[in-house]
Amino acid sequence: QVQLVESGGGLVQAGGSLRLSCAASGLTFSNYAMGWFRQPPGKEREFVTVISRNIARIYYADSVKGRFTISRDNAKNTVYLQMNSLKPEDTAVYYCAADLTWATSAVSTSVAEYDYWGQGTQVTVSS
Repeated sequence: QVQLVESGGGLVQAGGSLRLSCAASGLTFSNYAMGWFRQPPGKEREFVTVISRNIARIYYADSVKGRFTISRDNAKNTVYLQMNSLKPEDTAVYYCAADLTWATSAVSTSVAEYDYWGQGTQVTVSS
């Protein structure tokens, strides 16, 4: 049974930082590109960032570029999201997701491409 478990969310003031973690089990982690998405209140789920299986390719949404950093540790089956300079508009439920890819550098920004999802962790940024 595949499980993705996010942690590290919480309440932070604008300008602060949080580090999210997503621990994966029940899958061969190194076969998956890993993405982070978020769903702000009353809005649709949106792409945040993705990292390829071999870490060679990383994409960020323009809204987080320069502030967020994705990383992964294939030995620990874990993907991380370091979030700095947080803004109130970053408030959302953050989800990690796994995308089975044949090409080691393949990445996707589309919700529909991802095979497994975590339960989400709430991030609230106060002004």
